[in-house]
Amino acid sequence: MFNFKIIAKDKKSRARTGVIETPHGIVETPAYTIVGTNAAVRTLHPEDLPGTKTQLIIANTYHLWRELGDRLDSFEGLHKKMGFNGAIMTDSGGFQVFSLGFAREHGTSKVAGIVTGRDGINLTKITDDGVSFKDGEREIFLNPEISIGIQEKLGADIIFAFDECTSPLNDYAYNKLALARTHAWAKRCLAAQKRSDQALYGIIQGGEWRDLREESARFIGSLPFPGFGIGGSFGKEGMMDVLSWTLPLLPEEKPRHLLGIGRIEDVLNAVELGVDTLDCVIPTREARHGSIWTAEGRYDVKKGRYAGDKKPLEKNCACPVCASGRTRGEIKALFAARDLEAGRLATIHNVWFFNELMRQIRESIKEEKFAKFKKKALSKLMD
Repeated sequence: MFNFKIIAKDKKSRARTGVIETPHGIVETPAYTIVGTNAAVRTLHPEDLPGTKTQLIIANTYHLWRELGDRLDSFEGLHKKMGFNGAIMTDSGGFQVFSLGFAREHGTSKVAGIVTGRDGINLTKITDDGVSFKDGEREIFLNPEISIGIQEKLGADIIFAFDECTSPLNDYAYNKLALARTHAWAKRCLAAQKRSDQALYGIIQGGEWRDLREESARFIGSLPFPGFGIGGSFGKEGMMDVLSWTLPLLPEEKPRHLLGIGRIEDVLNAVELGVDTLDCVIPTREARHGSIWTAEGRYDVKKGRYAGDKKPLEKNCACPVCASGRTRGEIKALFAARDLEAGRLATIHNVWFFNELMRQIRESIKEEKFAKFKKKALSKLMD
């Protein structure tokens, strides 16, 4: 069963709070989706997840497909594999079309202007039928039908249509061609879906161009998808533009997911424009490198000043790590010793922090105080 119900709306913006019902429980929105790329949230044990308030996890179709190979047919399903009985999403593999393709060729990330230092070798070949990936000495092929088949075997509650995520350096003409492919693939994904217990989201693309984004929102919004993803390449201002162009054109009664965005400022701005869920590696990836998120900003617990520090990771924090009495000094020492427990403790705190932030956002919308909450949060939470 899949259903979305809006509970409250902010009167001064498009922010709303609601409930997504899935076969594996309810997700209160707006919600942060925690990344579990290879069917695991890195450094965490399954028993850690309930204490972090995690409602929703997203796993990576492409990487799981490569890893499982012939074992996919006998795969026990993501919920059993992860020991997680909450809601799970899988992406389609569309982002890898970019990350293994033009991202490498152009040496850029999904945010224009960020140079990645990649080797310039495009490992993809894109046709209207699908995408071939060079994987070592072999080639593997992914298209809408294969992507949906893989996601059905993985068994997530919410899955995504296969799309072409373009580079911020692709021009208008290329984005127009890629958008036509994405739209044709969306229809093929709907036709390929066999499982009725999974919600298939369509994805809006179109790069930085308003006419393409609006065209995509209208086309994807007209198809019988129960929810939608906003994908593609963004700068900070560009992302807000894309959301302001597209979200008003999508059916109000269906949920919207923002793919791969999750810094505090971005979260607040996206929610203000009507995003219901979003995902990002920030809470987990940064934790593994010692970056701790708090209501007063972010800091690196590995720095020398935290040696012997008896304070918790965050003052007045109720996460399992802070509540247990673990200190900054202890966690700094674990990082210095390259003890994997350091990453686990930091990840528990960061994931709890982002999920708690979303709870506070939901409450502020219900209480009609979102604008006040956003202003206060941005004054403290400096990236």
